[in-house]
Amino acid sequence: MGKYTQLAMDIIQNVGGKENIRSLTHCITRLRFQLVDEGRENDGVLKKMDGVVTVVKSGGQYQVVIGNHVPEVYADVCAIAGIGETAPSAEAPAQKKNLFDAFIDTVSGIFQSILGIMAACGMVKGLNALFVALGLYPDTCGAYLIFNAVGDGLFHFLPLFLGYTAAKKFGLKPMIGLVIGAIMCYPGVQGSALSAGGELLYTLFQGSMFESGIYTTFFGIPMIAMDYTGTVIPVIFVVYFAAKCERFFSRLVPDLVKFFFVPMLTLLVVIPAGFLVIGPLATFGSTIIAEFVMTVRNFSPMIAGAIVGLTWQILVIFGLHWGVIPVYINNIMTNGYDNVMMPFFACTFATSAVVLAIWLKTKDRKLKDMAMPNFISGIFGVTEPAIYGILLPLKKPFIISCIAGGIGGGFYGAFNFRKFSMGGMGIFEFPAMIEPGGGMGNLIVAAVGVVLTMIIAFAITMVFWKEEAPAPGPVPADPAPRQLLQKESIPAPLEGRVLPLSEVADAAFSQGVLGKGMAVEPTKGVVTSPVNGVVETIFPTKHAVGLTSDSGIEVLIHIGMDTVQLEGKYFTAFVESGDRVTAGQKLITFDMEKIKDAGYSLVTPVVISNTDDFLDVVGSADGSDFITVLR
Repeated sequence: MGKYTQLAMDIIQNVGGKENIRSLTHCITRLRFQLVDEGRENDGVLKKMDGVVTVVKSGGQYQVVIGNHVPEVYADVCAIAGIGETAPSAEAPAQKKNLFDAFIDTVSGIFQSILGIMAACGMVKGLNALFVALGLYPDTCGAYLIFNAVGDGLFHFLPLFLGYTAAKKFGLKPMIGLVIGAIMCYPGVQGSALSAGGELLYTLFQGSMFESGIYTTFFGIPMIAMDYTGTVIPVIFVVYFAAKCERFFSRLVPDLVKFFFVPMLTLLVVIPAGFLVIGPLATFGSTIIAEFVMTVRNFSPMIAGAIVGLTWQILVIFGLHWGVIPVYINNIMTNGYDNVMMPFFACTFATSAVVLAIWLKTKDRKLKDMAMPNFISGIFGVTEPAIYGILLPLKKPFIISCIAGGIGGGFYGAFNFRKFSMGGMGIFEFPAMIEPGGGMGNLIVAAVGVVLTMIIAFAITMVFWKEEAPAPGPVPADPAPRQLLQKESIPAPLEGRVLPLSEVADAAFSQGVLGKGMAVEPTKGVVTSPVNGVVETIFPTKHAVGLTSDSGIEVLIHIGMDTVQLEGKYFTAFVESGDRVTAGQKLITFDMEKIKDAGYSLVTPVVISNTDDFLDVVGSADGSDFITVLR
């Protein structure tokens, strides 16, 4: 386990337990859950949790915004919940989504896992162009060739990577998806190879945007010559079709030969369909999209850029920016650059400048401490912590950042700002803006746009944002007589030997991380409610239950150590989350002997989860007044 083990445990608990997690991915700042039942999560607890910025429900996903350290939290969540790298089950019941949610979820699921390495390779490519432009080495030397291979390798063979990630998303065996991507990159079937080595038989759709040369046929069926290396859309559709075919053949083929017959039949059907129908149609679709967005942009590049810059952060809030990422990637892969979506580059620096102004103006120590790290994070391209943690709560600064982003986007649109490779975030994107021939004009536009956007955002914030003064409190009246100390006793929920919490083997309990309390070594496998209240949480594994008393005391009862690994065996629950209970009511029973035989300790911590809300929480080792809460 890592250093975020406790945070991961709390997140898992409040998304409804590991049984409620269908799948989990992460992007730069967010854990992106697909939940079995979206009614079981606890938004309020998650939003108030230290280490969680906010919670967003969008695109069919339950998104827990963490911040820049999300990979470490993700690793701990996966380790605790037992989430591996296997493809999601094709048989898992799926929640109904509308088409838009399904689209966003699909796109994000396919691209999230490779965006980091795409950015890294793109940065190398951009830096290589920069070093050549600066005269550090020529574009004919070995260093240039090797660094160019680092920068181009992933993008040239992009269908392989997308084949793998799309297969995982669609429930196809990932290796089959990888093979499909490799076949689509096979040199002999590329349009450039067919046109170079063969004689033109005839031309389809001559004179239109879909004009295609035919150099060979498949049993008489014309095979449209296209280059699939570096493409995005075709392989995704082919893999989707392959997932359907694999499930069909899996039902027909006997188990004895299924291991190799199902993949073979899948490839024999899918690959010809991919090259003859799916690939060309997907490519034509990409052509239509590119033509449409370019038509809109050609009407007014400045207005188009302003719209992108103005709306980008709103898309980010809801996680909807994934829906336009393919347009951005497709433009770079198809045209060698993107000038349609790139105006969003201004938004990163607009956010950072607003946060910097807030840091200078605010007298709130907590806000000032938050602002500087978020400013630095924004400069490096990660703005979600600033958006959720500062701008949205303050409202007006968020509006200012959108306005400044729109102005910067309009500037970029007017000057045909372009990005030539996938690479970097924030200031690390600049190398990808150097023109392929070494020209610096586009890079100068990028720098001027950043300076302009930041000045505008900073100035507007300094002029128009005023920190709200704290509301005046009531005029103190004559001091009332001091109330006597109040206390409430919590009886033991199990029969057995009472132990101090310090003797529990788990450090999270023994060190009081989860709250103060006591422990019981049970002599009877029955847990009863120690309070009148409500069952807030009962784990799917039935080894733990959380209660809230009518007086606001939160009680966590954790039966045994590491018993979550039993996955509910030997436990029987008599209540569900949301049930009202009375003191003494039976909650859970468990088979003590079988749990012991399985090698687990039955020492049961009982802690007050909201200890910090009270003056003190004390325990009694002699069993009288098991836990006493002082107010």
